[in-house]
Amino acid sequence: MAVKRIVSNFAVTDIAKAKAFYEDILGLATVMDHGWIRTFAAAGETMTTQVNFATEGGSGTAVPDMSIEVDDLEETLGRMTAAGIEIEYGPTDEPWGVRRFYVRDPFGKLVNILEHK
Repeated sequence: MAVKRIVSNFAVTDIAKAKAFYEDILGLATVMDHGWIRTFAAAGETMTTQVNFATEGGSGTAVPDMSIEVDDLEETLGRMTAAGIEIEYGPTDEPWGVRRFYVRDPFGKLVNILEHK
C-alpha cells in the first residue's frame, strides 16, 4: 500500500470566497467543482504528499492551518496587500531558510505563505 495523495478539507459556507482567495489571488486552478465542493490545485504541477504536526509555527508563532509555497513571495505579498488582506506575521526571513508571511483566508484559516531562499 502507498499513499498517493493527501487533501485538506475545510468546511465553509461560501465557496465563492474560496475562489476569490485561492484562485484569483493565489493563482490556483479549479480542478473540480460540484457546487458543494470545489478543489483547487497548481495547474501542471506535481506536488509531494506531506502532512505536518507541530507544537508551534516556528519563531514563536501560532501553528498555521496550511502552508503554501510560492515561487515569488513579494508578488504574492503584493496581491494580498492589494486585496486588502491583513498580514498577520512577516514578511520575514526565518533561520531555517524560508521567507514567509501569515494571512487569514476568508474563513479565518491561518495560512503560511512561504518561499525557500
